[in-house]
Amino acid sequence: MAPRPDNIVLTRAAAQALRAEFIGWQCRLRQLAARQDGGRPSTGMRPRVMSPAGDEFAAAVVVLITETDPENSTQQFKYQYLQTQDPNERYDKVLEFLQGPYFQEPARFCDVLTALFAQGSELAARLLGHGRCVLEFEQYRQGYRIPCDVTRLPPAHPRHQATYWHNRLFNEQLPPGVEVLAFAPDWAHAAGFRDE
Repeated sequence: MAPRPDNIVLTRAAAQALRAEFIGWQCRLRQLAARQDGGRPSTGMRPRVMSPAGDEFAAAVVVLITETDPENSTQQFKYQYLQTQDPNERYDKVLEFLQGPYFQEPARFCDVLTALFAQGSELAARLLGHGRCVLEFEQYRQGYRIPCDVTRLPPAHPRHQATYWHNRLFNEQLPPGVEVLAFAPDWAHAAGFRDE
């Protein structure tokens, strides 16, 4: 993806339009992954992570989108996890939930992305040390370059809980003491593209 010059700033209306377009795109990708690929994260859910200067932190990191108010879905994820000891049954239930109407209303979702890291992750430490990064998304000839502020979410934070329980359903071997980082987009300096 060709980087856009950093001195270009989107108007408020253009930034909001780009935000809405991106969240809608993410919802479509995630519903498609749940329906056709067993919930495995597609390339559009695993952005390349760059420093603001253009150095690569990671070739790909799985990020999640959460609802503006994630409490109900978090309770649903937690309930599905605790309801059975059978990992296959858990997997089937979370897929059924994600295949349904969950992603059909993009307006319900927040633009702050989250990612889960193991305790003591060097990548998480580097991201927090810089406090900013650029996420580069691309799939199906469409992509986005989004500068973000990076923060650590405390365990009690609703987005930390949503991220933890979502991941726990897909990975029962999740180690204790995971870290959840939040990526808050700077839409005024973001860019989107489509290859025609």
